[in-house]
Amino acid sequence: MELYNTLTHKIEEFIPHTPEVVKMYTCGPTVYHYAHIGNLRTYISEDVLEKALKYMGYYVQRAMNITDVGHLTSDSDSGTDKMVDSAQKEQKTVLEIAKFYTDAFFDDCKALNIRKPDVISKATENIDFYIEIILTLLQKGYAYESNGNIYFDITKLEDYYKLTNHKADEMVVGVREGVEEDTGKRNQADFVLWFTKSKFEDQELKWNSPFGVGYPGWHIECTGISIKNLGEFLDIHCGGIDNIFPHHTNEIAQSESYLGHKWCNYWFHAQHLNVKDAKMSKSQGNIITVSTLKEEGFNPLSYRYMCLNSHYRKILEFTFDSLKSSETAYLKLLNRISMIKEEGDFQDSAFNDYNEKFMTALKDDLNTANALTVLYDLLKDETINGYTKLKLIRSFDKVLGLDLISKFAGELHPQHDEIMALIEKRAEFKEEHKFTEADGIRNELAARGIELVDTREGTIYNLKEVD
Repeated sequence: MELYNTLTHKIEEFIPHTPEVVKMYTCGPTVYHYAHIGNLRTYISEDVLEKALKYMGYYVQRAMNITDVGHLTSDSDSGTDKMVDSAQKEQKTVLEIAKFYTDAFFDDCKALNIRKPDVISKATENIDFYIEIILTLLQKGYAYESNGNIYFDITKLEDYYKLTNHKADEMVVGVREGVEEDTGKRNQADFVLWFTKSKFEDQELKWNSPFGVGYPGWHIECTGISIKNLGEFLDIHCGGIDNIFPHHTNEIAQSESYLGHKWCNYWFHAQHLNVKDAKMSKSQGNIITVSTLKEEGFNPLSYRYMCLNSHYRKILEFTFDSLKSSETAYLKLLNRISMIKEEGDFQDSAFNDYNEKFMTALKDDLNTANALTVLYDLLKDETINGYTKLKLIRSFDKVLGLDLISKFAGELHPQHDEIMALIEKRAEFKEEHKFTEADGIRNELAARGIELVDTREGTIYNLKEVD
């Protein structure tokens, strides 16, 4: 498999540190608000990557953090704690906020068929290990105390900016209106490992440490959770492109300084989702959530389908019109699959041929659009019988995660034939200009939870909503 590696800035063959297992780490959410679909595009890409690796025969161990403390409103360790801000706005405790939005995040993931990682660890569950790492960094001379806080000194490293390929004077951290410069730092880009002199009187979560009562900085959390659960050598670290600097840059600095050797070989980053030419973000106030999609009548898997038709390293422009087009195509795909009869003998050679084409697309830097093309080519191929087609579709869906088979091919809706007969009758009514009768059929089916979608190639129905 070949993947674009942000660390080397080129596409490389993926070779795990040990052939027995792939160690994969995902930067998880800061659970102070609902995840928006821009965030979730990244998690969809990471989900497909994990499933693709497993499809190719790798054993994958994946860990993810849940940030419930220490992530400030500026990535340069300035501003206020996002968790505290949210707790104050909603008049709840920080832990109540964390529990509510963690549950909401995983509900969204379930709706999008994003698999839960093997290890999910809250930042607040690993305080002792962060302290151990920080003590080691102090002992080695990579960290220092100033104004009651513990900082990492980036000047101790010759290649601090290797992930971004920038020079120090080209990088400006956390430049936002209302963010004050931290005068405790020796250098502009030094970052906090531990706050022992909190700027915030209302900081709710604090712990005892050798440095004084305080709480961890955001960056140390991913280092601690990754090393604790996946060991000293990490194969793939994932995240959104906005994590590259400073978050992932700082993770590399502190992790390799603590371990004394290279930590992670491959860095996988997904591009932004844009709305009206701006990246979707909570600070921009242009967020759309999974709940928003449902309220607008969309199947969340139509959004997953939309993401799979775009490369993860390209900006995806979102509009509801484009999502509607994706949903129509997705429902049409489901309908085509539902018509396949599971009959015939297994065609071993054909199965292997299409399976190889599918894997070739995935091996090409996770080209999911080409993988979908292979699926459509399969559907058009009249030399492949229904039994073999459905076996391949089931196999492909282990990666695509589009529920292509679960309600089809022997698992059809109990009234499938009746529904199709009604659709045909509605078409007849429309040809006869009996629009009232045609609308009556649509309304009848809608009352049963069945949505009709008219396409250029006929009418399909949304089985996803059928109980």
